[in-house]
Amino acid sequence: MTLAPRPRLGISACLLGRAVRYDGGHKRDPFCVDLLGPLVDWVPLCPEVEVGMPVPRPPIRLVGRSEAPALIAERTGEDWTARMAAWAEARVEQLGGLGLDGYVTKKDSPSCGLERVRVHPLRGGPPRREGVGAFVAVLRARLPLLPIEEEGRLHDPLLRESFVERIFAHARWQRLVGEGLTRGGLVAFHTAQKLAVLAHGVEGYRRLGRLVADLKGRPLRQAGQAYAALLLAALAVPATRGRNVNVLQHAAGYFKGAPGGERRELEKAIADYRRGRVPLLVPQTLLRSAARRHGVDWLLGQAWLGPDPRELMLRNHA
Repeated sequence: MTLAPRPRLGISACLLGRAVRYDGGHKRDPFCVDLLGPLVDWVPLCPEVEVGMPVPRPPIRLVGRSEAPALIAERTGEDWTARMAAWAEARVEQLGGLGLDGYVTKKDSPSCGLERVRVHPLRGGPPRREGVGAFVAVLRARLPLLPIEEEGRLHDPLLRESFVERIFAHARWQRLVGEGLTRGGLVAFHTAQKLAVLAHGVEGYRRLGRLVADLKGRPLRQAGQAYAALLLAALAVPATRGRNVNVLQHAAGYFKGAPGGERRELEKAIADYRRGRVPLLVPQTLLRSAARRHGVDWLLGQAWLGPDPRELMLRNHA
């Protein structure tokens, strides 16, 4: 098969092993470098270096109000708030033109942290875990559809799988928009995502269904933006074993008329997956094979049963 272009992801440069941290070191992340790296194209950057801070340098911290903290260098007290804000706005505008499909940030970083970054009070006392990195706050506000995750959270198998699924869904959506969005194209795209969305939750599945059913009453561009936001939000809810079993059983319902031995093999694979004896890939592979034998085109068109091979490789590591 002809593979689509590799997803393009932004990343905090220290996670790739680049010596850009305040102490002259790095935070090389094995998953990002060894597993994710060979299957995506990285766009690495270090906000602190690009804004003009040297290596090594005094560490910086968020100080003041959690909702709008200042970015202050320890020991020297130098204020980088305005410079970081101006640089981040310009840099995110550049990133928006690169067609990114996701971003991996450095946990706890005052420039790159996604959540629970320490914010220090102005007059002493313990820091509050309420902040967002100064660069990532701009990135998230200006590119709201972009899947963003911290490298620390990617150690959680469910969160890792959700992130991988979202970056490939985002890449598929960007290709659709780039080719010229039509109502028919949007309906076909949604049809291919149905089982994937259902595996993450019924509410997201219903909301997307209602939006697509009401396409005729909305401007297409507005509907497309709303659809993409709902899709990525739905996929951000981790798929559980129970939800996957429900989707497997729903798909297996297409083969009620199949020979008894074939049905029993599929039922056993689903039961084994429910008990944790086999990975999800096993019943999915049987369903895909059955769909080919019996000509069930709707199932063969589902992204959940036939993902990009690179996505499949990464999700098997989750």
